[in-house]
Amino acid sequence: MNRGQEQVFATLPGDIVSRYLAILGVERAEPGLAALRELVAAHLTHIPFENISKLYYRRALGLAGLPDIRLYLEGIEKYHFGGTCYSNNYHFYLLLSSLGYESKLCAADMQNPGVHAVNMITVDGREYLVDAGYAAPFLEPIPRDLKTDYEIRLGRDRYVLQPQDARGYSQLQLFRNGLPRHGYLAKPTAKNIEDFRGVIASSFSADATFLNALLLARFWPGRSTVIHNLSLIESRGEQSTLRGLQTREDLIETIEQHFGMPREIVGEAISQLQMSQDAWS
Repeated sequence: MNRGQEQVFATLPGDIVSRYLAILGVERAEPGLAALRELVAAHLTHIPFENISKLYYRRALGLAGLPDIRLYLEGIEKYHFGGTCYSNNYHFYLLLSSLGYESKLCAADMQNPGVHAVNMITVDGREYLVDAGYAAPFLEPIPRDLKTDYEIRLGRDRYVLQPQDARGYSQLQLFRNGLPRHGYLAKPTAKNIEDFRGVIASSFSADATFLNALLLARFWPGRSTVIHNLSLIESRGEQSTLRGLQTREDLIETIEQHFGMPREIVGEAISQLQMSQDAWS
């Protein structure tokens, strides 16, 4: 398999599963809700949402698709990379499937249909939304069989997952400083990664968001660190602080300090990035 070729398997080789779990700092366990909670929390705390890797692999390798699982894990180990929604959620789907979970890779609509990937995992007959690729503090599997809204609050942000509609779809909304800011409509139909081929290709077009904006996000219980273009946003509890980054060198230093990515790698990745778009647009 070439280093940028997409995976087509529902499971991973044993050595890759062990390597992935070692990165997460999690011991292999029988599938269950407690084990799933541990895996989701570990993924969010150990593997960031970020598009530095997307920019870097495009420049260094000419990659215009998903990194395969070995390149994905290598980037985490060597450079403290993570990924955007397609790589984080697809590779996590492969891990969960390999560990014996009843897993589905699903699509969600944003401004355009089917442009976001999420996971839906069934444990003991109950389905949960697992999204490691939305730059959001979803450190727990979120049940989909809701009777009332499910809310997650951190700093300036409030995320609301509504009960399923008549079609079985789940609406998620992000409110920032009390105002609606973003969101998606998750659909429970199982997808193959090949179903995302078109939107993944579009994410490398000249006007694509993550070729024209910078977003890195890391989460821990009750706190987060986010870099969006030339802003550093740190949240703890109900408070968020925002600091502007004055120069590109300041940005590189801040990414190295808060995300551990080597400055030379970051510098190469963002050398031609204009940061002309809003990542939440």
